[in-house]
Amino acid sequence: MNIDTIALQCFIAVAETGSFTKAAERVGRTQSAISQQMSKLESLLGKLLLVRGKAFTLTPEGEIFLGYARRIFALHREALDRFKEPELEGEVRFGLPENFASVYLAEILADFSRIHPRILLNIECDLTLNLFDRFKKNEFDLVLVKMNRPEDLPNGLDVWSEPLKWVGDQSLIDPAKPVPLILAPQPCVYRASAVRSLEQASRSWRLVFSSPSYAGAVAAVRAGMGISVMPQTMIPDDLQAVDAAVLPKLADTHTSLIKHVANNAAVNTLEEFVLRRLKH
Repeated sequence: MNIDTIALQCFIAVAETGSFTKAAERVGRTQSAISQQMSKLESLLGKLLLVRGKAFTLTPEGEIFLGYARRIFALHREALDRFKEPELEGEVRFGLPENFASVYLAEILADFSRIHPRILLNIECDLTLNLFDRFKKNEFDLVLVKMNRPEDLPNGLDVWSEPLKWVGDQSLIDPAKPVPLILAPQPCVYRASAVRSLEQASRSWRLVFSSPSYAGAVAAVRAGMGISVMPQTMIPDDLQAVDAAVLPKLADTHTSLIKHVANNAAVNTLEEFVLRRLKH
């Protein structure tokens, strides 16, 4: 039994998007090619992996196989990267928000360093607006930044967008009292979005806890001190999003990767690696 990596890539894309059309856009193939790869994979395994409907969902066997598919495909890409440019060397100054480092990037950057041991990564976390200002001063080669609208950073390479959610103990919210907020200090994109949404809805608020650290904000929410704002995928399993009807809707958050225009192989390699891992 031989499973090719194209089939694995297509399956992962379908599982993550729930759509043949979106999966085709992601992997750069036609919708019919995606369908053929899924049929081929199911025939090879002798199991149904997908439940067909308006949106594709995974069968129990599909859920199990997805874990294997991700690991196999990641190892495949890692091997290609390692032997494509084994002698690549240099230094990359990479800036990113602390919450991204905690949730998404730590493992990705560790993998990159293992594959490219001669590229020295100089990584620093800061608030998004500070990162952008420092990038303009040439303190970073590459930065990952979050914003309210893609047009806020027209030169950025869009990575993903997702909803922002109010997070915390809903019983703390009293319509007759200011909303107790747990936010990062200024300048913070999430803080600005929270304050703007409340003020547009004429809801009063008060700051009960301020921390530049994602871990600090999570700890304060867990302690029941107040309500915070987080991207949907960053909400810890033991915390709950506030019901949509209780507080004003927040604008989606957008994430972009920006770099200085230069023929720097080390910077370009890190950019491609981070993009590929974040999008898959």
